[in-house]
Amino acid sequence: MSSKSDEVFIGAIDQGTSSTRFLIFNVKGQIVASHQCEYENHYAKAGWVEKSPTEILESIDTAVAGTCRRFNSLGYDASQIKGVGITNQRETTVAFDIETGKELTNAIIWNDVRTKPLVRQLIDEAGSATRFASINGLPITTYFSAVKMRWMLENVPEVQAARERGTLRFGTIDTWLIYKMTGNYVTDVTNASRTMLMDIKTFKWSQECLDFFGVRESELPEIRSSAEVYGTIKDGRLEGIPIGGCLGDQQAAMVGQSCFDAGEAKNTYGTGCFMLFNTGEKPIFSKNGLLTTVGYQLGPDATPKYALEGSIAVAGSAIQWLRDKVGLIVSPAEMGFLSDTVDDNGGVYFVTAFSGLFAPYWRDDARGCIVGLTQYATRGHIARATLESVCYQTRAILEAMRKDSGTELRRLRVDGGLTNSDQTMQIQADILDIEVVRPEMRETTALGAALAAGLAVGVWKSEGELRQVAQSNVTAFWSHITEEKRMEMLKGWDKAVERSLDWA
Repeated sequence: MSSKSDEVFIGAIDQGTSSTRFLIFNVKGQIVASHQCEYENHYAKAGWVEKSPTEILESIDTAVAGTCRRFNSLGYDASQIKGVGITNQRETTVAFDIETGKELTNAIIWNDVRTKPLVRQLIDEAGSATRFASINGLPITTYFSAVKMRWMLENVPEVQAARERGTLRFGTIDTWLIYKMTGNYVTDVTNASRTMLMDIKTFKWSQECLDFFGVRESELPEIRSSAEVYGTIKDGRLEGIPIGGCLGDQQAAMVGQSCFDAGEAKNTYGTGCFMLFNTGEKPIFSKNGLLTTVGYQLGPDATPKYALEGSIAVAGSAIQWLRDKVGLIVSPAEMGFLSDTVDDNGGVYFVTAFSGLFAPYWRDDARGCIVGLTQYATRGHIARATLESVCYQTRAILEAMRKDSGTELRRLRVDGGLTNSDQTMQIQADILDIEVVRPEMRETTALGAALAAGLAVGVWKSEGELRQVAQSNVTAFWSHITEEKRMEMLKGWDKAVERSLDWA
C-alpha cells in the first residue's frame, strides 16, 4: 500500500483578468488544494484597463502561498509537485527591460480600447482590417497584442528609451511569468497566435506583420509548444519545480474539456465569454467574423491543432458591474435569485457592449445599452436580461461557426463561473436548441494547463491518458421552449443590438 509521500501532483497557475489562482491536481485530475487572490485593474481613463505586472506577480505569490499551506496541512510536501502549468489571460501585453528585469509601464489588459484611434489609422494604412488574416488569422482590432505594443512604442517614453538601448522586450502574461520565475524568455504557440505577429502556419514571427506594426523580432520571445519544460522555478515555495505547460486560458479550457477531435466545441463563461471549435490539423479562415487561432500543440514534435474562436468581451464582468457600479446586487449569487423572480425578460434586453461588440459583429462603436424598459420592469428583469445577453451572443458565434465549418454542432461543452447557475445554462439551451453539457469538474482551464505540464514531465504519457483524466460526470441541459418563442426572443435581441451601434 502506497503512502502519502509516494503520491505525485501537478500544479497550475491560472492568471486571469481579475484574479490569480494556484491549484494542485492529483493524477486523477482532481483538485487537492487551491487558493485564489482577487485584485482590481486600474481604469485611468475611459476605455483604459491596465495593471501593474509586479502586482500580478505578487498575486501569484499570494495564491501559491495559500495553496501550499493547505497542501501541507493535508500531509503533503511541495516536492511532490512534479511540474507546474501556466494558463493566462491572453493578449494582455507587458513591456519590460531585459537588463533590469523591471516593467516599463503598466500591462495593457486585453479588453482595453485606448488603441481605437490607432486601429483606425492602421486599417487605413493596411487597406482592410483583414489584410493580414491569411497570415495570423486575426483582424486588426483593439483586442490583440500588436496594437498595444505599437501604442506603447508611440506613447511611453520609457519604452522608447529601452528600444534605443536595445533592452526592450514585449510579452504576453505567460512570457512575463515564465521570465520572472525561471529567467527564460519564451511563449507558447497559443499565446503567440493572439499577438497578430505570428504566422499560424509556420509558428514563426512573421516579418511582414512585424514590419507593419513596427515591432522587432529581437523584442519578442522564442515560440515553443504548449507542453514542454520551459525552465525551473528559481525561488519561493515552488523552487526547483519545472514549468512544463503553457496555454492561453481559452485553449487551456479546450484541453481541459477534452476537445481533442475536429468538430468538438467548448464555451467558457468567465469575465468574458469564449467559444472554441476544434477544426483539426488545418486552419479554417473565417468568412463570418470569427478568429482563426492555434488550439494547442502538446509537445515540440506533436501535430498542432487549430480552432475557430468567437469572443464576447463582457460576460461575468457585467455581473460585477451591476454589483460594484450600479448597486443592483450585493453579491453575484443574487443574480440567480433575482432572475428567478420573473418568468422571462419582460421585454428587457441588455447589450453588454461596454468595450464594443466582439465576434461575429466586430463593432468597436457599440456601447452598452438596456432597452425595452417599461414601468413593469423590475430588478429581476434586468438580472435575467444580463444573463440572457451572454447566451444570445453565444448563439451568434455558434451560427458563424456552423457557416464557416459546414458542420452542425449538436453539443456544446461549457465551463467557467457562470455555468454554476443552472438557470443560465437552461437559458443557453433554450436559445441554442442544442444539448449544453456541463462537467462536474468546472476548473477546466486550470486542468488544461496541468494536463499539458503533466504530459511534459511524464506524469501522463499520451493524449489518450489525458482524455481519461479529463472525463467526468456531466449535467446536460436541453431546450424547454418552443421554436416560436425562441424566434421571438431572438428578434428582440437583434433589435437591441441595432440600438447599441454607432455610439463611439
